[in-house]
Amino acid sequence: MIQSKPFTVSAIGFPRVPVIRRGLRLRVALAFAIFCIVVVGTLGVSLYIASDDIEEAHIEQIIETEMDYLLQRYREHADFVPQEGSNLEKYIIHDPSEESRLPSYLQGLSYRRHKVFRGPEEVRVAVHHVDGVKFLVAYEIGLHEARQRELKLLIVLSLISVVGVAVVVGYLLAGVLVKQVTDLAEQVRHLAPGDIQGETLTQPGQDEEVAQLARALDDYQSRITRMLRREQEFTANISHELRTPITTILTSCELLVAEPNLSERARMRIGMIESAATRMGEQLQALLFLAREQSLGVMEPVDLAECVYDAAESICGEIYRKHLTFEVTVEPKAMLTLNRQAIHTALVNLLRNAVQYTNSGFIRVNFKGNRLSISDSGIGIEPSYLPLLYERFFRGSTQGEGLGIGLAIVKRICDYYGWSIEVESMPGQGATFHIVFP
Repeated sequence: MIQSKPFTVSAIGFPRVPVIRRGLRLRVALAFAIFCIVVVGTLGVSLYIASDDIEEAHIEQIIETEMDYLLQRYREHADFVPQEGSNLEKYIIHDPSEESRLPSYLQGLSYRRHKVFRGPEEVRVAVHHVDGVKFLVAYEIGLHEARQRELKLLIVLSLISVVGVAVVVGYLLAGVLVKQVTDLAEQVRHLAPGDIQGETLTQPGQDEEVAQLARALDDYQSRITRMLRREQEFTANISHELRTPITTILTSCELLVAEPNLSERARMRIGMIESAATRMGEQLQALLFLAREQSLGVMEPVDLAECVYDAAESICGEIYRKHLTFEVTVEPKAMLTLNRQAIHTALVNLLRNAVQYTNSGFIRVNFKGNRLSISDSGIGIEPSYLPLLYERFFRGSTQGEGLGIGLAIVKRICDYYGWSIEVESMPGQGATFHIVFP
């Protein structure tokens, strides 16, 4: 047995890096959401900037109005004493001594607009001089700032709400928009190549774009159908033309072997001809399977041990010639429901490969659980050849005969019936192929 860690290749394929794919429906929803975000965001920023300008103009208007009122009352009554409000203060200053009694943040202000602070609160101040008299209006703008903060919060909350609503509505709307496309995809998914059966993908009520896609798919399906029919007719004709001479050869071999006066040397040559013709028939059937991807027969209970021995019958002579040990560890009652011809073809190719690349040692067939293993003590497989192992016409060694399609046939059969195939091998230490049944 192989002690070092083997290289393993699965028929399922190499690991793939996960790729996040966004479907058409999600992309439409995202586009709709982004559009709403841009529109609402632009509107919100515009409203915020406009409201800031409006508030500034409102503050200026209040200060200007109060200053005009203060000047008018002073002209009417020189002894007018203005009243103080909670956020509006007005002062008339006749001499420096009166200014010294002002709050510290209002002292020493000249003729113009000012921004001062009373603790954390911003105060706008307007100063006006008339005939040596100083008029001062101070307006605390805390209410305006609070209103600005509320507006900003409202804009942010509105934007968040619009994003949520836009994503949900966009997703639902996108579902309606792409429903015809998904329905068409579902129809295509259930179509087999060449399976038209008088029905077309083009249906009444489809949008023009979807109908155009459906017509293109109908045309493509028609071309595939015509191509498959031509291919099936060709392969059927080739199969008939090739099977006929093979059958003739096999029948002639049987008749010749029945002749009593044949020498042993002639009988041996007839046996070689019969073996080659039988192998040619098997290869022909396998090649037709590769070309058509059609079932090799019906599903039925199969005695696995019997099938292994039947598959090994055609290579017994080569096993005997090389003095190989052939071991089969399969329970006599091991039964599996599968295609007899498919498993027979796969076993024939795997066993023939094992014998071709093994000059001494053993060939072992083991079945445990749902895993059928074919092991040999041959030359093994180079690690660089493992990714190419199931390619048609690929041969990793010049040893042995064959076209390099045996493993490709086995791989195609496994894929067709849902089996998986794995290989463990080290150069110079043999190889083990596993067929894992579902």
